[in-house]
Amino acid sequence: MTRLLSLLGGIAGFYRGNTAGIVGSTLVALILAMCLAAPALTGYDPDKRVARGHQPPSAEHVMGTTRAGKDIWSQALYGGRVSLMVAFAAATVTSIIALAVGVSSGYFGGRTDEIMMAVTNVMLVFPQLPLLIILAAFLGNVGPFIIALILGLTSWPWGARVMRSQTLAIRKKEFITAAEIMGEAKWRIIVIEIMPNLISLAAGMFVGTALYAIGAQAGLEFLGLGDPTVTSWGTMLYWAQSSAAFFVGAWWDFIVPGTFIALVGGGLALINISIDQISNPKLKTGSYLRTWRKLNAEVEAKRQEA
Repeated sequence: MTRLLSLLGGIAGFYRGNTAGIVGSTLVALILAMCLAAPALTGYDPDKRVARGHQPPSAEHVMGTTRAGKDIWSQALYGGRVSLMVAFAAATVTSIIALAVGVSSGYFGGRTDEIMMAVTNVMLVFPQLPLLIILAAFLGNVGPFIIALILGLTSWPWGARVMRSQTLAIRKKEFITAAEIMGEAKWRIIVIEIMPNLISLAAGMFVGTALYAIGAQAGLEFLGLGDPTVTSWGTMLYWAQSSAAFFVGAWWDFIVPGTFIALVGGGLALINISIDQISNPKLKTGSYLRTWRKLNAEVEAKRQEA
């Protein structure tokens, strides 16, 4: 119960006066809730023809229809489930690998550090976007799971280097030395002593990867490298350009999925900015900046008195 209250207090503290975090979280949560509640918000099957092709928005089809006569609103909601699943799955894979590699490399050092950083540096040599395109093209029309896996397995190197750098700094702290002298197991030191100090960095990495994955998945599917039979925001854009929606005036065909991608991307970006402001006092703005300056002034005053 105490841990739960502490967690809730930490969440409340994060959002207190944090306008960017509140707006970003609200956007993402609202769209996620809409996608999960798709059966209640639309009565159409996203994969079935329900009307004439390229029918403009109306009372019956609030976002219009595709060239194939499918309801765009239902496609956007059900497709959002797939796109968000890919984004969060890719972010999870990336975060796990980056934390494992970065923390192990920074804490154990020596041969472990050399091998892991050598692999990381090799991965960093390859430009990520061309690598994604080549892998997706080589594997053929890949489904959402494979896209999430590809994104997760190619996005971890930068995060691993950041985690290693921070772990090297934490490793020199007195409480780590004390834990080692007391004979605590290395895994316990990593989990109990080091990992909690990496939460803000890990959260920022997770959100940043999810933001990147939303755009990358849409880009790959727009290029025809995904599975066009699976409805997602990316495949909606693919079918919109395949049916020349822009040239025939069916603006709703690409505006709807594009807007959903932009809103989720904007929300994740705002959350990422707010995490940076919380973890780095020099980036704080508004009320946070005033609070930080006040605390800094108090610390300086106490130093002078001492």
